[in-house]
Amino acid sequence: MALIDNAIYVNGRRAATPKTLDETYEVMKANNGFAWIGMYRPSEREVRSVAAEFSLHHLAVEDALKGHQRAKLERFDDILFVVLRPARYIDDEERVEFGELHVFVGPDFVVTIRHAESPNLARVRERMESTPELLAFGPEAVLYAILDQIVDEYGPVVAGLENDIDEIEDQLFDGDQEVSRRIYALSREVIEFQRATQPLVGMLEALQRGFDKYSVDVELHHHLRDVLDHTLRVAERGDAFRQLLDNALIVHSTLVTQRQNDETRRLSETSLAQSEEVKKISSWAAILFAPTLVGTIYGMNFTHMPELKWVFGYPFALGLMVAMGFGLYWVFKKNNWL
Repeated sequence: MALIDNAIYVNGRRAATPKTLDETYEVMKANNGFAWIGMYRPSEREVRSVAAEFSLHHLAVEDALKGHQRAKLERFDDILFVVLRPARYIDDEERVEFGELHVFVGPDFVVTIRHAESPNLARVRERMESTPELLAFGPEAVLYAILDQIVDEYGPVVAGLENDIDEIEDQLFDGDQEVSRRIYALSREVIEFQRATQPLVGMLEALQRGFDKYSVDVELHHHLRDVLDHTLRVAERGDAFRQLLDNALIVHSTLVTQRQNDETRRLSETSLAQSEEVKKISSWAAILFAPTLVGTIYGMNFTHMPELKWVFGYPFALGLMVAMGFGLYWVFKKNNWL
């Protein structure tokens, strides 16, 4: 069911738990308290019922119905419309799952419309009901508690992202071929995390600026300031993660280039070594070919050939073979082929 929890609070204590929205409207007026209506993926009819009862602005209602909104804080007269992007780290899949929460805060009501599993608003309600003196501050106290819960749930996400980045640093120097894909995937998660956390700083500062104008109790000032401090630390960690991943990409690119250069150098050295061997083989082939050429010419057995009847023909042929061999050897040696 869309209506997860629904209660009327008077002086910080639960006075009634209506079963339906219509009953909530009636009991709220009768008890002169404020309503906290928690909804999970409600239908359009249910959202418009709440909108009609509490005079919610139509633009905020359309945003709540469409979803996929950026984190933001908007004020319509005395009603706040807050869009929050909670997140949780899924250990088994090593990824961050982002949700969306819409909160309407008025003088006598809080309406939460949740579109994902996080944040755990049941924990928020338990905490507030266990501290009636804080809940007695009204709807603004509920908004504070929701913001505090969301920022607290960012803690495990920060730890998970930090662990993933540490693993990437190990993969970089192990030569893992899949590390670039993981860096890009993690970079997208960190960017999405920054989109969720960075607007919170401006939103909380805007709430602080409106404390005096809307007569918010000083005790809530302190609580919201504490949430702002935690949010600033989370946002700073997101910025640091972004920088680390950018550096990881640069290091990865450098290592890939270095490995390519090493491979090119090895190929060049191998090619040079092969070239030297080819030179040696070619030199010895030429040296051996010279006497073979002379011997082949004088072994053709033609009747009319020069020097066949010359007394010194045979020694001359042998000497020519030796001379050509040594001559070629000297030439190749001088040119460092041998």
